Amino acid sequence: MLEKLIFQGLIGLSLSMYLWLLAAGLTLVFGVLGVLNFAHGSLFMLGAYATFTFYGKLGLNFWLSILLSLVSVGIIGAILERFFFRRIYEIDLPYQLILTFGFILIFDDLVKMLWGGVAMIPPLPNFFEGHFQIVGRSFPYYNLFIIFAGAAVALLLWLTLEKTWWGRMIRASASDREMANAIGINIPLLFTTVFVFSAMLAALGGALGTPVRVVAPGIGTAMIIQAFVITVIGGLGNLKGAFVGALIVGILTSFGILLFPIFEMFIAFVVMAVVLMVKPEGLFGK
Repeated sequence: MLEKLIFQGLIGLSLSMYLWLLAAGLTLVFGVLGVLNFAHGSLFMLGAYATFTFYGKLGLNFWLSILLSLVSVGIIGAILERFFFRRIYEIDLPYQLILTFGFILIFDDLVKMLWGGVAMIPPLPNFFEGHFQIVGRSFPYYNLFIIFAGAAVALLLWLTLEKTWWGRMIRASASDREMANAIGINIPLLFTTVFVFSAMLAALGGALGTPVRVVAPGIGTAMIIQAFVITVIGGLGNLKGAFVGALIVGILTSFGILLFPIFEMFIAFVVMAVVLMVKPEGLFGK
C-alpha cells in the first residue's frame, strides 16, 4: 500500500507541474495587471494545438515545435493585451470576467474550425520513450522530465522577478502603479510584456502536455477551473502560493483518482472551501 501511495504521489507531482505553469501566468497577470483572466486556459489550449501542429503534423523537431508554439501564443497574447485587455484594467472584476469568458467561447470555436472537434495526441518523442522502476512500478521518463521542468521554471521565474531589472519594475508596478509611472517606468509596455510572458507560460504548459495529454477543444476550460482553485488556495496574485497550491491540487487530484475515481476533484474543492473559511485571502495572500 505504501508503494502505491508513493507512486501515485509522483504521478500527482507531475500533474502539479502542468497546473503550476498555467497558474503561474494567471497569478502574474492578476498580481501585476489586476485582471482575472479566465481566457488564460485558452492560451494553454492554443499552446497544445500549436505544438501538435508543428510536431505532430509538420514533423518538426520537438524542441523547435515548443519554441514556435510559445512565440505564436505570445503574439496572440500581445494582440489580446493591446486591443482588448488594456481597456478593462480600471473596470470592475465582473466585467473583466465577462470579457475573458467570451474569449474562451471564441477560442474554442476557432479551434474546432481549424483543427476539428476530434481529440488528438501526437507520438511521444523517441528520446523520452521508456520507463524506470520505482517502488516496484514503471514510471515514465517523460513524467520525470515534467517534474524537473516545472521546478526549473519556478526557479527561473523567481530569479527573474527577484534578481533582474525587469523583475524589479514588475514588482514596483504591482505595488504602486502611479509611483512606478512617476519614476519613468513605461507602464503600458511593461503590462504588454508581462501579459505576453504569462501567455507563454500557459502555452508552455500546453506544449509540454501534448505528447501525453489529449489535445481537444475545451481543455482550456477544464484547466482554468483547476488553476483558479490553485490561485484561491495559494492567494490571488502570489506566485509562491500558486506553486504550493499547484502541488496541493495536483497531488490531491492524483489520490482522488486512485481512491474516488468519480470524485477526483472533490477533495481539492473541499480544501479550497476550508481555506476560504479559515483564511479568505489564501494561504500566502495578504
